[in-house]
Amino acid sequence: MTDSTSAAPARRTTRRVAVRYGSSEVFVGGGAPVLVQSMTNTDTADAIATAIQVKELARAGSEVVRITVNSPEAAAAVPAIREQLDRMGIDVPLVGDFHFNGHKLLAQYPGCAEALSKYRINPGNVGKGARRDDNFASMIETACRHGKPVRIGVNWGSLDQELSARLMDENARLAAPLPADAVLREALIRSALDSAARAEELGLPGDRIVLSCKVSGVQDLIQVYRLLAARCTYPLHLGLTEAGMGTKGIVASTAALAVLLQEGIGDTIRVSLTPEPGGDRTREVVVAQEILQTMGIRSFAPMVIACPGCGRTTSTVFQSLAADIQSYLREQMPRWKAVYPGVEDMRVAVMGCVVNGPGESKHADIGISLPGTGESPVAPVYVDGERTVTLKGDGIAREFQAIVDEYVNKRYGTPARAT
Repeated sequence: MTDSTSAAPARRTTRRVAVRYGSSEVFVGGGAPVLVQSMTNTDTADAIATAIQVKELARAGSEVVRITVNSPEAAAAVPAIREQLDRMGIDVPLVGDFHFNGHKLLAQYPGCAEALSKYRINPGNVGKGARRDDNFASMIETACRHGKPVRIGVNWGSLDQELSARLMDENARLAAPLPADAVLREALIRSALDSAARAEELGLPGDRIVLSCKVSGVQDLIQVYRLLAARCTYPLHLGLTEAGMGTKGIVASTAALAVLLQEGIGDTIRVSLTPEPGGDRTREVVVAQEILQTMGIRSFAPMVIACPGCGRTTSTVFQSLAADIQSYLREQMPRWKAVYPGVEDMRVAVMGCVVNGPGESKHADIGISLPGTGESPVAPVYVDGERTVTLKGDGIAREFQAIVDEYVNKRYGTPARAT
């Protein structure tokens, strides 16, 4: 079946930044696909725990992973993390997140500076006055020396207070002063742009700079990035900082990022979810992927279409089958994406009754319409719009999964790869 989704939104024109590790590299901006980024929450000084979480994030689909580098112990551990990842066959680029003492750590631990593929610098947290300028210059000079790109990441919660105070004073002298929140948005943008200009003056090429201006409010984020995108050609990293937990964090991030992505703004994204206690850190990767995929911007894994259920579907069979199939498809993707090119665009329908079930199943690549309450206990399966078999009994889930496997192998496998 043919995917009926509309074409992806046109992207703004930006410079292209290469983020490299060894023989692998990913590109940010310049027409490259929007990348999914994530961040570890382990103690970076624990090299094994951090490497394991990086591996989990990378295998979930994170194309860039950021780690905190906040102490001498953390900086010393970075080369060991990289070595451990190499032993596990994980070549995802690592980004070092620096605040306050980054200039010292990069200078004192050259192994850390070299092992990282990119640095994140927050200009609001590198010092004050002349010290701020010197510290920032030291970090940029290290990036130049090691050939590393830099994300200049401004954050609402750690904005340069001297800059914001100066802009507030200038605004107060105007005949018609702007609202305070508008001045703060301008301070965010000016901090990013002024820092990027200074980095270029210090010798960092413009095609090694990515910008971000993160805030925690949806409307603020949209306004800030619209203004920032209109005033520069640097690639932009999108993310709603402190998005929150659970559905709140998912909804807020989706609402903000979807608007900007639809306008062609954004070259990397991160969904900053607060995990439940003991929760899976990879959830933020899956949510970011699903934002991009549901908008038709990129495809990462086959999409499962499933009805919400109603009084006609008192059985939970279709809910369980939909959940099982979705989990199964994601579990297979690390292998499938190498063996079955294009499988990430496949659409699978798992429907719960005869009202929309057959129609949705026909429109998907492969679908099953389970019986609703009081309906005949049979489940027709549709492949490429044609009814092929009817399943019944206790083995429906197992049999349908086998049909999906057969379909993937037949449609997406090449003669050399298919088995």
